[in-house]
Amino acid sequence: MAEFVRVASTDDVKPGTGIVAETNGKALALFNLDGTIYAIDNTCVHRGGPLGEGDLEGEVVTCPWHGWQFNVKTGGCVNNPAAKIDTYQVKVEGTDIKVLL
Repeated sequence: MAEFVRVASTDDVKPGTGIVAETNGKALALFNLDGTIYAIDNTCVHRGGPLGEGDLEGEVVTCPWHGWQFNVKTGGCVNNPAAKIDTYQVKVEGTDIKVLL
C-alpha cells in the first residue's frame, strides 16, 4: 500500500534547483519551482542520467549526461513525446517533504 514517506527537508531544495533523494531503494529527483516541490524519477529514460543533478529552467530539467529535457510537473519528455518519466505526489508538512511511494 502506498504511503507518504519523508524524503528531504524544504531547506535542502532551494528555489529554482533540484536534488537527488533516495528512499526505500528508489532514487527521486526533487525540484523547487516557485516554492512548489515536484518529484520525478531520477533516472533519465535515454541513458540513465541523474535528472536531480540537471539544470532547471522554468518547468524543464535538462539531463546532465546527454541533454534530454523533461517537464518536472508532467514527466513529459521535450525531446521525444513518446518518452515519459514517473511523477510522484508530494506534500509538505512543516519543513518535511513527503512523497507518495
